[in-house]
Amino acid sequence: MNTPPPVVHIVDDDAAFLRSTLFMVEGLGFAAQGYALAEDFLAALPAPAPQGCCLLLDIRMPRMSGLELQQRLAAAGHDYPTVFMTGHGDIDQAVQALRGGALNFLQKPFREQALLDALNHAVAVGLATQRQHARRAQAQALLARLSPRERDVARQLALGLSNKEVARQLSISDHTVHVHRQRITEKTGSGHAADLARLILRADPQALDEGSAPPPAPAMQLPK
Repeated sequence: MNTPPPVVHIVDDDAAFLRSTLFMVEGLGFAAQGYALAEDFLAALPAPAPQGCCLLLDIRMPRMSGLELQQRLAAAGHDYPTVFMTGHGDIDQAVQALRGGALNFLQKPFREQALLDALNHAVAVGLATQRQHARRAQAQALLARLSPRERDVARQLALGLSNKEVARQLSISDHTVHVHRQRITEKTGSGHAADLARLILRADPQALDEGSAPPPAPAMQLPK
């Protein structure tokens, strides 16, 4: 079974240029979808294709510019790898687009090889981002199996604390920590501190930051 080609979404209000760019992109081996206005793309808002996709976006368009579309997508949490197309006098706006997260910009008219290189890079970045999101979702799903207390214990273990230190930190017994640790391993498949740290950081890169740690619990005398 053949894998479908990556999808390039092209937004340009110049009908003739849009047609020629669609033809060029398809000739380079991509699937292509055209939109005459930024609003048209927002209305369609296609989901990222599993085989990879990117957005080829003109900067100057009526009503809503390419920069405004980029900002709206970012504000809504839509992470499309974007390549901008610019006219001769749009370099300042292109720099602004790069600062806003665009991967590249092509000055019209551009050569096929320049377009191919830009699209291949954008698709590769998009696929890497999709894989990262999938790994994060998987890690979050595993951690969601834990009870609140098990998550507390897992975090302390991931920070390198021993069972005894975790017990003191959380004001519980060593035996309780041991039981929680067994359940954490059963539910996540991660029992060692390094494995737990990787899992927790995959779900939330800031989860083990010092500022997110709960305050130390006061020392207490545990029953023997």
